[in-house]
Amino acid sequence: MTPTSPLAALDRGRIRELFDLRSAYLVQTGGDFDADPYPAWHRLRAEAEVHPGVVHELTGYSRPAMFAGLPEPDRPHYSAFSFAACDTAYRNPDIFASSPVPVDPNEGFLQPLNSMLAMGGFQHRRYRSLVQPSFMPANAQWWIRNWIDDVVHHLIDGFAGEGRAELNVDFCAAIPVLTITGSFGVPVSQALEIRAALATRRFDVVVDMLRPVVADRRDEPRDDLISVLVEAELQAEDGTRHRLTDAEIYSFAVLLLTAGSGTTWKQMGITLTALLQRPEVLQAVTADRALLRPAIEEALRWQATDPMFARYVTEDTELQGVHLPEGAVLHLCVAAANRDPARWDDPDEYDITRRLRPSFAFGSGAHACLGMHVARAEMATGIGALLDRLPNLRLDPDAEPPRFIGMYERGATEIPVRFG
Repeated sequence: MTPTSPLAALDRGRIRELFDLRSAYLVQTGGDFDADPYPAWHRLRAEAEVHPGVVHELTGYSRPAMFAGLPEPDRPHYSAFSFAACDTAYRNPDIFASSPVPVDPNEGFLQPLNSMLAMGGFQHRRYRSLVQPSFMPANAQWWIRNWIDDVVHHLIDGFAGEGRAELNVDFCAAIPVLTITGSFGVPVSQALEIRAALATRRFDVVVDMLRPVVADRRDEPRDDLISVLVEAELQAEDGTRHRLTDAEIYSFAVLLLTAGSGTTWKQMGITLTALLQRPEVLQAVTADRALLRPAIEEALRWQATDPMFARYVTEDTELQGVHLPEGAVLHLCVAAANRDPARWDDPDEYDITRRLRPSFAFGSGAHACLGMHVARAEMATGIGALLDRLPNLRLDPDAEPPRFIGMYERGATEIPVRFG
């Protein structure tokens, strides 16, 4: 990276520390799990669509692992492994709720789960409606023009002349964190500090960094996401409207910064690895960019970055023949559902020619991932630029090939490549 690049201040060692799944920040989600979980998930699904227990223990991972709905030791836990079971849960949010208790960003602790993420019904719809337009497909070019394109090409500038690079941490990881922090008016020099604070749940540090930006945008809004939040008006059930409180703005900020900096990099690395492991498919995508979208969509189905999400059972019910008591936690193993042979032929194959069908890569229903179209734009722009600028892109034959690791956050290890 040239000294004049706006990304020259990025500390690559710090990026590696924050984004390597095996690091201390991410090992708590089972980042050291390096086996293939899909054979176990196929076996479990064949035995029953819903099992008592939690996903990682049923899979054979014996260490503690934290994620949504865990550990909750005082609740009974169940895990769903079929597409039909997960689909039923997503379609019935009143019975399978995102939170066991009401959520109010103006009360309680600042954290991602005390936000729109855990809301339901009218409350969720009115909060989501404030930012939904900024994340719609029609606004993908807004994200690409303002943040994604510059970040992608400045990163490639840093290694294009070297003939080799490591693409997962040094490229994929940097794009989403710089995109989302840029949209919040955070300078590059603070982007990784935001990520570190989020990873260690020091949300007060995030607020301290955002407070002057919020104050500035209140005085002089700009063409960015933080200005959208500052100017947004929330409609109450009685029809009255009010500007978001500081607590509501920071609730949105913590949620969007956490999600925006922590998921897409893994999926981009998975997609790149799938292509690089199949040179003939990579060659086809390079020659015909219309194939890039199905290549990304198939990777989303084939290898989910977040294999599980949790829902809370609000009343006694039955799911696929299994009784679930009120108060239970239902873990939706969406990664297993995305390879359900009842929905996809040869589901373990990465096949970019298969007919596109909706998967649970971005969830489903009212809580489908808000940023999914931005994530797609980041992946398409990043991978497309690599194919444009790095001729004869291939895995480095002298380096250890990438592997997929992780339990509740899955991604690739280093992706060493050569080109030219």
